[in-house]
Amino acid sequence: MTEREQELIRLAEEEVEKNIEVVESDPYRLRYHLIPPVGLLNDPNGFIQWNGTYHLFYQWMPFKTGHGAKFWGHYSSEDLVTWKHEPIALAPSEWFEKNGCYSGSAVEHDGKMVLFYTGNVKDADGNRETYQCMAVSEDGVTFDKKGPVVELPEGYTAHFRDPKVWKKDADWYMVVGAQSESLTGKVALLKSSDLKEWQHLGAIAGSGMNGLGDFGYMWECPDLFELDGVDVLVASPQGLEAEGMKYQNVYQAGYFVGELDYASATFDHGDFVELDRGFEFYAPQTTLDEKGRRLMVGWMGVPEQDEDKHPTIAHKWVHALTLPRELKWVDGKLLQVPVEELALMRKDQLVKKIDLQLSGDKIGLEIRESKAFEMSLSFKDDVASFEMDLSDTIQLIFDASERVFSLRRKSFVTGEWESRSCRLQELSELRAYVDTSSVEFFLNGGEEVFTARIFPDGHAAGMVTVSGDGTVGEMEVWKIEPE
Repeated sequence: MTEREQELIRLAEEEVEKNIEVVESDPYRLRYHLIPPVGLLNDPNGFIQWNGTYHLFYQWMPFKTGHGAKFWGHYSSEDLVTWKHEPIALAPSEWFEKNGCYSGSAVEHDGKMVLFYTGNVKDADGNRETYQCMAVSEDGVTFDKKGPVVELPEGYTAHFRDPKVWKKDADWYMVVGAQSESLTGKVALLKSSDLKEWQHLGAIAGSGMNGLGDFGYMWECPDLFELDGVDVLVASPQGLEAEGMKYQNVYQAGYFVGELDYASATFDHGDFVELDRGFEFYAPQTTLDEKGRRLMVGWMGVPEQDEDKHPTIAHKWVHALTLPRELKWVDGKLLQVPVEELALMRKDQLVKKIDLQLSGDKIGLEIRESKAFEMSLSFKDDVASFEMDLSDTIQLIFDASERVFSLRRKSFVTGEWESRSCRLQELSELRAYVDTSSVEFFLNGGEEVFTARIFPDGHAAGMVTVSGDGTVGEMEVWKIEPE
């Protein structure tokens, strides 16, 4: 480790120590989601299970609640529930990364953990350079930087970043989020036999390709993997216009399902589908664990979407990561299911109701002012409408006649109600994870997901009512207390 890196890490650690009390005193501090110890958190990075332990890195700006020259923060866990904050993994200390160790991924090779990340460089005039860099660790905690292994290929601007690496047979492959010289979003594919020398095979997806029309000016954070016989490409396009219920956030995160032909470096795929219909979800990353599960974590935020207005900024921190989700491909649908280990967080059962008949009168639930809980509801097929009010901040509304599910939130910027919606043929199941300032709703076994940050008034936290027309077959609510 160079002296410059040691100095940057020392300064970041001092910033954590200096602000620990103000951060931890925030009434909106999350109880069981991963958050920064101070400053700004964004993209999840380097998600991997290595030597039996899960490692999850994240983009981190420790010195302010805005963006800048990012570090890689680092959490580890044995069970995806109890997380340990590890020492800082990467600091932007070298010439090839001086303006930020940007997003990337992790693989295992020869018993070592190998990180790939984007080194961001800007000159005095703001002109950008980009390098895809490698760092190697023998213990999963300290990393030896090897410097750039990929420089900018022809045909792209310097918006070329976020390498995701995987192995297929004897070779390694990398997808990189990119912008073409004609200012359209792309995903580039590269190949290597040794992780050091990389060949650019070309763009495999993007705006104007594979039947897509104009589809954004930059695609960030790509991830490509095989899932139950299909290839899935996850990406976060920037520059999509809102289209009915779709693309309502400033930037999107979603996926294409198709088939990657490794020999010809082409990807034949279908339509783009948003992964999460809520207000805050971006830059997800997946990994394959030792149980054979494809796991995903996303950033509970969106770039340039009122980031400077989050109430937590008064307590020197902003943003969080989602709970880990297992991805499944079932009957032509990509499902997102909360990982089974999350049941370990359940403590007291607060509510259990069987065959609850809904009506126009709101039924209050005895959550006992808990600010962190899990809910599970199953519905009979007679449900014509359903509404849930959570604190004074969130409403869930399902209308069977319109076949529409909506999440309404009181804006933390204006105080006015705002909504996100999707088509839903029926409502059979709802799982909800409520934390002090976040919600994650999973519908019909993960067929649709809504994620959002919420900032309820203190007296209203934990107040839940349900109403509608039909029958809730079973409802359970558990208090959550992480270890």
